[in-house]
Amino acid sequence: MVGAGFAGVECVRRLERRLSPEEADVTLVTPFSYQLYLPLLPQVASGVLTPQSIALSLRRSSRYRTRIIPGGAIGVDLGAKVCVIRTITDRIVDEPYDYIVLAPGSITRTFDIPGLTDHAFGMKTLAEAAYIRDHVISQLDLADASQDPAERASRLQFVVVGGGYAGTETAACLQRLTHAAVRRYPRIDPGLIKWHLIDIAPKLMPELGDRLGRAAQEVLRRRGIEVSLGVSIAKAGAEEVTFTDGRVVPTRTLIWTAGVVASPLIATLGAETVRGRLAVGADLRLPGHDGVFALGDSAAVPDLAKGTEGAVCPPTAQHAGRQGRRVAENLIATLRGLPTRPYLHRDLGLVVDLGGADAVSKPLGVELHGLPAQAVARGYHWSALRTQVAKARVAADWALNAFAGDDFVRTGFQARKPAKLKDFEYTDAYLTPEQVRERVEGSGRARL
Repeated sequence: MVGAGFAGVECVRRLERRLSPEEADVTLVTPFSYQLYLPLLPQVASGVLTPQSIALSLRRSSRYRTRIIPGGAIGVDLGAKVCVIRTITDRIVDEPYDYIVLAPGSITRTFDIPGLTDHAFGMKTLAEAAYIRDHVISQLDLADASQDPAERASRLQFVVVGGGYAGTETAACLQRLTHAAVRRYPRIDPGLIKWHLIDIAPKLMPELGDRLGRAAQEVLRRRGIEVSLGVSIAKAGAEEVTFTDGRVVPTRTLIWTAGVVASPLIATLGAETVRGRLAVGADLRLPGHDGVFALGDSAAVPDLAKGTEGAVCPPTAQHAGRQGRRVAENLIATLRGLPTRPYLHRDLGLVVDLGGADAVSKPLGVELHGLPAQAVARGYHWSALRTQVAKARVAADWALNAFAGDDFVRTGFQARKPAKLKDFEYTDAYLTPEQVRERVEGSGRARL
């Protein structure tokens, strides 16, 4: 199993429950021994939740049968049935397999925009969320200490790119953080703090529909967040950002959440893809390759529920978790000589937590906003956490933040050396298909 996101973890858990130790050995390849509950990442960035609350320990929740290799898959030779892994100590090892499940997830989607990867922050990992929190608080500290009005103004403007769920929740949660924190900074004029949320699309979170999308946009504007649609970034610098409509915004904070693309691992396979995602059948097997399954953000899984030819499942946690369980069942069926079944699932709905009492939700097609939507959003996230310990931590964090607020403490991630988007993705770690074959063939000759 490659990947410990929603798809990979659900698959491993079901394999552990359904397979006896004599039937199979299960190996999980992941750089971290936890599953990140990604939908709550903006609340870590804003300090509502602690990082540990949404990092669900794999060793606590597993049955201790799965062997965990701490590293990332950087190539797969489908013919030789070998997975090439770079461990967290940079050692490269070859791991043979009989069956492989590919759930490496996704990385942040970027474009060829001057200065973007050098000056933007991502919001895809736990480290990035913790770092952004430190960075935002440090901007308040530095603005409070500055004697230069221009510097102070630039440190108090923040730009978030991406009007999807991640970007909208990130802007909403971090704006609440700065709004609450500025009361502790008597030298800062609250009117100088400005948040910008921009997206090239004509609508904010179009999946919600017009009514809820407008409701979410109204919440953001009421809080003072400037929402600009049909706009993106033309150029990013260390102290300013240029929008495609010509505006130049002085800022030291550019947060990029404009979508995701499949893990670079998929490109090492030399297999057919659909918009960068691995093309698999309805039963989540890779056609033409024995014993290979793929799912989650890196797989183009046919969406049978839509009934439209060529439709694929969106890269959501809801689909990933359910695909993980289906892959496990199909893999077990393959081992036991039984027929596999197609993946079929309808979305249960959408939830967007905007912080405080603000939210918009669409459970089972019912449109909600305000406190009812917040209750649904937090109830859904809380119930989706896999361990009782995680549920207790998240509930305690929510309660403590609601009653006591934040201490606005920097934890030390904001070091002298900046860590931007390019420093967290490790996209240069992967091998080409030719390098994978050469390595595996060379290892085979060495063994002979």
